[in-house]
Amino acid sequence: MTDQVPPPSLYTSREPIFPRRVSGAFRNFKWIIMAVTLGIYYVVPWFRWDRGPDLPNQAVLLDMANRRFYFFWIEIWSHEFYFVAGLLIMAGLGLFLFTSALGRVWCGYACPQTVWTDLFILVERWVEGDRNARLRLHRQEKMDARKLRLRLTKWTLWLLIALATGGAWVFYFADAPTLFTNLFTGQAPAVAYITVAVLTAATFVFGGFAREQICIYACPWPRIQGAMMDEDTLTVAYRGWRGEPRKHSEEAKTEPMGDCIDCMACVNVCPMGIDIRDGQQLECITCALCIDACDDVMAKIGKPRGLIDYIALSDEKLERAGNAPRSVWRHIFRPRTMLYTALWSGVGVILLVALFIRADIEMTVAPERNPTFVTLSDGSIRNTYDIRLRNKNNDTRPFRITIKGDPALRVQLEGTIYSIVDVPADTSYLQRVYVVAPPRSDAAEGARADIRFWVEDLSNGDRAYRDSSFNGKGETQ
Repeated sequence: MTDQVPPPSLYTSREPIFPRRVSGAFRNFKWIIMAVTLGIYYVVPWFRWDRGPDLPNQAVLLDMANRRFYFFWIEIWSHEFYFVAGLLIMAGLGLFLFTSALGRVWCGYACPQTVWTDLFILVERWVEGDRNARLRLHRQEKMDARKLRLRLTKWTLWLLIALATGGAWVFYFADAPTLFTNLFTGQAPAVAYITVAVLTAATFVFGGFAREQICIYACPWPRIQGAMMDEDTLTVAYRGWRGEPRKHSEEAKTEPMGDCIDCMACVNVCPMGIDIRDGQQLECITCALCIDACDDVMAKIGKPRGLIDYIALSDEKLERAGNAPRSVWRHIFRPRTMLYTALWSGVGVILLVALFIRADIEMTVAPERNPTFVTLSDGSIRNTYDIRLRNKNNDTRPFRITIKGDPALRVQLEGTIYSIVDVPADTSYLQRVYVVAPPRSDAAEGARADIRFWVEDLSNGDRAYRDSSFNGKGETQ
């Protein structure tokens, strides 16, 4: 009886990647992007902005309780969510633009997953050493005191970074100094602790352990980028026509050897663990660290830089023929990218215009429908309206409510004998308003009359209006 051979497994366990340290222009640029983006994320909630008394003084605040978004001098109300939608559209068009021009530069430099993974790898390198030292520690099966100490030190630093990440996020939704104190004194709401815990765990796992798997399996952008790129897109690639045949290949025995000496430097520095010499791959995030590594090797062996470089597929035939590639600007400024730029700029201009022309006062009018009118003891006909007034200024303003229509109609405000109401700063205020028609007037005896409500800010003369209608006794006939 022969032994049965088990079927091959369709799953291969993850092999951890330990990128080697590299220096160069692109690595330095990534350090700058990391410092700027992390600085913005962690520091912005602590910026102050004076908006006057009784208003939040946090520069950037998503006030979910009051359905308000503050961004320095800009305030977005809940009914103005189209500004947020416009910014999301601009972000999408920006991704299309940069991907069409330079490939996955967002993924390689500014994506949060990339930034925090870079930071975690930096900590790992500080604690455990560079690539070879980390490989030896990983392959060491015995958990001795040294390995345990290094692991615990690394995980502790990772956890502190993750905790700061989750903590910084909740500061965007409440006053940062107050919430910071409440978090440590146990007085913060439960949702704050839950949010911090979830984001801390996600950052710790994604940046420390999942790393490239998030980019390969969880992120949809690698699948979408193919539609955004074409033969004129500049992306990180290997000049095989110059590098082949390699030193250890069979072809190198019979043909002149190419510039690639098969040193594996490009593979060892790649945070995704791929070989760029195999061509474009879904896993490549175009971080360009392989360019720095290869340029360093080329300088040491006296060869020109650029064996791995930002190049376009359309330039391959030119370079194979010995001609110079087209200018970088001709690849960047072409009809496709110019169309994306025009769309992006158009949306931005529309948002700016909408922001600057919006009024500081707004109103909505809701007529009472049950009943549509009331007959008073003297025969007058009264209609009831709920008027919501929005004062977007930083101080209390006196608003006067009037109507335009039948001259016989008069306005009465509930709670006051005057037609003026004080609306608190930066507040939406609900005022019940009565419109009364005298007995035997056209408005009282008629079916329906068009009216227009006006509200005027008496402090500066700003005005707003809404149209409605007045129902008389003829409305039921």
